Amino acid sequence: MPNNKRKNRGNKNKEVTMTPSNEKDTPIQDYEDDDIEEMQEADLKKLIRTLRSSQKQILELHKSLMDKIENLSRENEILRRNQNETKQLVQQETVIVTEVKNSIDQMKNTIESLTNRMGEAEERISDLEDREQERIQSDQRKEEEIRNLKHIVGNLQDTIKKPNIRVLGVPEGMEREKGLEGLFSEILAENFPGLEKDREILVQEAHRTPNKHDQKRSSPRHVVIKLSTVKHKEKILKCAREKRQITLRGSPIRLTADFSSETLKARREWRDIAQVLRENNCQPRILYPAKLSSVNEGEIKTFHCKQKLKEFVATHPALQKMLKDVLHTETQKHGHQYERR
Repeated sequence: MPNNKRKNRGNKNKEVTMTPSNEKDTPIQDYEDDDIEEMQEADLKKLIRTLRSSQKQILELHKSLMDKIENLSRENEILRRNQNETKQLVQQETVIVTEVKNSIDQMKNTIESLTNRMGEAEERISDLEDREQERIQSDQRKEEEIRNLKHIVGNLQDTIKKPNIRVLGVPEGMEREKGLEGLFSEILAENFPGLEKDREILVQEAHRTPNKHDQKRSSPRHVVIKLSTVKHKEKILKCAREKRQITLRGSPIRLTADFSSETLKARREWRDIAQVLRENNCQPRILYPAKLSSVNEGEIKTFHCKQKLKEFVATHPALQKMLKDVLHTETQKHGHQYERR
C-alpha cells in the first residue's frame, strides 16, 4: 500500500512537471504540506520561483495601484485647488458685478438728478427768456411812448414857437443901446421899409438863446423875436426869402423860423438832399415843421419823411440817379447809429 501511495504521489509530481514552462502564465496552486514534502527538489525550486514571480507581480501591481492612487490624489488636490480658485474667482466676479451694478445705479441716479436739474435749468431759462422778451417789449413800448412824448412836446414847443423869428449873426452887445426890440425894428426898416410902417406887427418878447453867454463861443448867440401873430412872422420870412440878402447896419444876418430841437434835427436831416436838389434846379424848400418840397417834372412834390422820398425815387430813374449817392450815405449813417445802440 505504501508503494501505491508513493506511486500516486509520484503521479502527482508528474502532473506538476507537466505544467507549461511559462512561469508567468502558471497559475498559483494550493499545496498541502504533505505534497510539499513529497516534491522533488526541482519541483520545489520551480514552485519557489513561481511564488517569487507572483510576489513580484503583486508588488508591481501594488506599486502601480499606489502610483494610480497617488496620481488620483494629486489630481483630486489639483481639482480641489481649482475648485477653490474657481470659487474665489466666482466670488470676486460676484463682488465686481455687485460693484458694477452699484456704480450703474449711482450713474442712473446721477443722470436722473442731472436730468432733473437740466429740466429745472431749462424752465428757468425759459422763464428768463420770457421775462427778457417781456422786458424788450416793455422797453420797446417805453421807447415808443418816449418818441410819442417827444413828438408831442416838440409839437407843443413848435406851436409855442410858431410866432417866433430867429435872428442869426447879430453881434453880442449891439442891443445895449436900443434893446433887442429896437434892433428888430431897425432890421425891418433897413431891409423891409414897407413892413416897418405896419402898425400891426408887434413884438411881444425878445431874448437871446442860450441865456448865458459862453466866452469860448466865437459866434454870437441867436436872437429870438416873438411876434403877436403867426401871419406877421410868415409875412416877414417871405419877404426875407425874396430879398435873400438881409443886413443889419451893413453886416449880413439871417432870419429863420424858430423851432424845437427835435424839429431842428429833423429839418437838418433834409439838408444834404436839399443841396443836391438845389444844384439840379429842383427848387427844394423845407416846409413847416420838417417837410421837404421840390419840383419834379414841373410838379411840386412834398415829402413828410425820407421813406416816402425813397419810395418816390424808386419809381423815377432820373431822380434816383440824382440822389443815389446822398441816399446811400444816409442809409450807411443810420446803420452805424443803429449798431452803436
